[in-house]
Amino acid sequence: MVVSPSETEQAQARAASKGTDVRTYEGLTIPFQDPHDWTLAKVLRKQAAERPDAVYLDAPEENKTWTYREVLDISESVATSLLDSGLAAGDRVLIQATNSSQLVFTWFAAAVGALVEVPINTAYEFEFLAHQVRTADPRTAIIDDVFAYRFVDIADVCSKIKNFWVIDNGELEGALKLLRDKGCAAEPFDALTVRGTIRNDVELREPGARDLGAIFFTSGTTGPSKGVAMSHSQFYFDAVECVNLTKLQADDTYMVVTPLFHGNAQWLAAYPALVAGARFVMRRKFSASRWVDQVRESNVTVTNFLGVMMDFVWKQPPRDDDADNPLRCIFAAPTASSILAGFRKRFGVEAFVEVFGLTETSMPILSPYGEDRPAGAAGLLVSDWFDLQLVNPDTDEEVAVGEVGEMLVRSKFPWTLSSGYYNMPEKTVEAWRNLWFHSGDALRRDEEGWYYFVDRYKDALRRRGENISSYEVEQAVLAHPAVVECAVIAVPAPIEAGEDEVMACVVAPGGVDAAELWEFCAKRVPAFAVPRFIRVMDTLPRTPSEKIQKGELRTAGVTADTYDRLSA
Repeated sequence: MVVSPSETEQAQARAASKGTDVRTYEGLTIPFQDPHDWTLAKVLRKQAAERPDAVYLDAPEENKTWTYREVLDISESVATSLLDSGLAAGDRVLIQATNSSQLVFTWFAAAVGALVEVPINTAYEFEFLAHQVRTADPRTAIIDDVFAYRFVDIADVCSKIKNFWVIDNGELEGALKLLRDKGCAAEPFDALTVRGTIRNDVELREPGARDLGAIFFTSGTTGPSKGVAMSHSQFYFDAVECVNLTKLQADDTYMVVTPLFHGNAQWLAAYPALVAGARFVMRRKFSASRWVDQVRESNVTVTNFLGVMMDFVWKQPPRDDDADNPLRCIFAAPTASSILAGFRKRFGVEAFVEVFGLTETSMPILSPYGEDRPAGAAGLLVSDWFDLQLVNPDTDEEVAVGEVGEMLVRSKFPWTLSSGYYNMPEKTVEAWRNLWFHSGDALRRDEEGWYYFVDRYKDALRRRGENISSYEVEQAVLAHPAVVECAVIAVPAPIEAGEDEVMACVVAPGGVDAAELWEFCAKRVPAFAVPRFIRVMDTLPRTPSEKIQKGELRTAGVTADTYDRLSA
């Protein structure tokens, strides 16, 4: 069964849109045409057979590399050992670990063993961790030794976890003792990599493309985090979209510096490299000062940025050899438009690409490789694979072109979107009402077909009859060389029926003059969007997944140390 749109269907779609000048993203190709093959297990086995001696995993901090064949062998060993420990197909495997080869082997083992990967943010403990354990209901856990105490602290919700497999980061013996003293079965992770003697009935069952492959938790900024149920098919499709987006090939090297418990590192970096047969370089963490050196050291051709990482690198002191690197493509979400031209010239980057999507939706919006796009545009609709509407969030009625509306998405082909929130049926029904997924994101589309992210609806502001995007004001403030972080929020206006006043909470380690910042903003945003209030802070409050807690900033409101432009 071939599900990709035929040439005839694509031609008909283009013909139907002729005369409207509305562009869409074209040319998305799928390596495995049979959707039953859309699993990581199929991809890994194919690459191990075709390029067994090519390096897939490169872990500089571990000073070691693994070929495609070695990665498959170790992953199968880990999968077999997990099944031998009593797991069955469909059981959830919790992972709380920093970037390491052991994390990759666990993820791949779950994929080849028909188990379900559940990556957990390494900052989570106490009730944050307990909520995700209760929701995912895992049967085993692979954790860094330094996190063992967290599971002892919530032992009452971990009763169904049969085994803890502990990764050695220097505190292995203490972690094993801590878990065992609490009555938990705990062993070193390395025991999983040795097949040893196994039960006769243990075998690796080939997972189906429609089977649940992973549960990724949302950040939970507006309530308890939700576990997004991702089929193997959706996981594969996400990776293929990224391969197309970055034009990834077997001779590329893709470096990731973000944590592998995020989809940004898994299905938008590690998995695309696997699909393309490329080399995957996994760094433990992001370093703005070391970034360009790491690109050179590992001969990196493709990498990605998330959030303000691009801005952090840009604000490093320029060096004469910045452009002396092999980098050709950066996938930045979002792309900082104000510094794009200078960044491209300074570091010699061929192309910047961007998308708009969610864990639940894959990526319905992609930017064409190497094409200059309007400032702030995320990309074009992948119309062969998705339907998308921008609607009034109160009525679900479509808004006019150019107006801001909530993004609603549905797929044209099965199993390319999430099947819902794991163990949260009410939240699933709420989000997928009227047979569309409701994103909660405010976007607009121009007449040519480019889509622009405006805001999360909960973060939108309205002042003097004008709708203001906190995101766009934040980008303007972040362009100031002294500012490294910024969160723009609404505070109540002191007038009847009062809309909002704009407040910018900024982190500026070297200090920043409020009057100077107001003047700076006045040249970059409309007068009605210039922040009235500026609060300079040492740090911004964040969730364990590093999302800024704007709710906490709103609760604090205008504090004694806040600068007021009217008073000034």
